[in-house]
Amino acid sequence: MKKKALITGASRGIGEAVAKELASKDYDLVLVCHNNIEKMQLLGETLASQHGITCQCHCGDIGDSNFVTSIFSELDSLDVLVNNAGISYVGLLQDMTNDDWHRVMSVNLDSIFYTSRHAIKLMLSSHNGIIINISSMWGTVGASTEVAYSASKGAVNSFTKALAKELAPSNIRVNAIACGIIDTDMNKCFSKDELEIFIDEIPSGRIGKPEEVAKLVSNICDAPEYMTGQIIGLDGGYI
Repeated sequence: MKKKALITGASRGIGEAVAKELASKDYDLVLVCHNNIEKMQLLGETLASQHGITCQCHCGDIGDSNFVTSIFSELDSLDVLVNNAGISYVGLLQDMTNDDWHRVMSVNLDSIFYTSRHAIKLMLSSHNGIIINISSMWGTVGASTEVAYSASKGAVNSFTKALAKELAPSNIRVNAIACGIIDTDMNKCFSKDELEIFIDEIPSGRIGKPEEVAKLVSNICDAPEYMTGQIIGLDGGYI
């Protein structure tokens, strides 16, 4: 029986790259997105055809507990959960509305609580499982004009470490990837000049690729079972 992975934010960027990587490793997939259902369905159909896997697609608000419950109501097993969905807010904190704040927290943090809570129940039945949270280096050091995003990712890091301790006796591993600046739509809010400033500060001299994050996800899936509770940096040496 093939292993099964659920990936949130799977219609583009890191999520799309993770889907392609895990499909190539013979995982059946459950893909989740918020808006781009047609694009994600095409991705699922292509991966199913190329690799002989199954692919379920769901479209909705991952920060809505009822939507998450509906996804898991169709699952009877799960081996890997990749919590990738995320949004940012770039601007001064004093200009941020209550709705802006709650939306960032809902997508970036609440969703991980909802998905993990359901995934744990499935993983406990097999006494095995992997949860990977896509975090950010800003969750470690903070970023000016991205206070809410930094706060949400800092919480994800703490969530990861605490849940890893809770689930270690059940052989369920929980780790996070603290991404640096990755070439995704999220960073299209920055101008070319702003990105060049970032690149000048990155020791590797470039921004990261979604495929590199996906490869690390795959490596974590294959890592020794003793590795859990880790926040793994992937930032080109930036911090």
